[in-house]
Amino acid sequence: MLDKFNGIIYLIIFIVHFLVYAVYAFRTVVGTKAFMDQYKIDHSAAVMVRFFGAAFIGSILMAIYIMFVRDGGVNGTWGFFNLIFVQNLMYFVVGVYTIYINKLGHNEKTNSEGVVASAALTILSAVLIYGLSDKIYIS
Repeated sequence: MLDKFNGIIYLIIFIVHFLVYAVYAFRTVVGTKAFMDQYKIDHSAAVMVRFFGAAFIGSILMAIYIMFVRDGGVNGTWGFFNLIFVQNLMYFVVGVYTIYINKLGHNEKTNSEGVVASAALTILSAVLIYGLSDKIYIS
């Protein structure tokens, strides 16, 4: 498995990245009420919170497939990795806009978690693309 990921460093980054996704997937899909209460989100928004979490679940399932099932491992999976990067980048941009510019829905529970987490995920996914580029961009 280490050779699929160009060594232990990129394998750990891959695992950490998708563990963070798993935490948010769990919190938004299974622990929806607690997640919404933490941020003082009205419970009528549960459908959209779970919708957000569903995207994480799809990405996690693909990551598991690439890691354990797919014969070629990460070979030729540039589309997946680039999509993950763009999603993370958009989470970051929208987070910055929401927290620092628009401020819609701010309350005493508002913090910069969405900006910090998405920035970290963006960096992790960029490092993965760079470190695995010799594998993901081949067919």
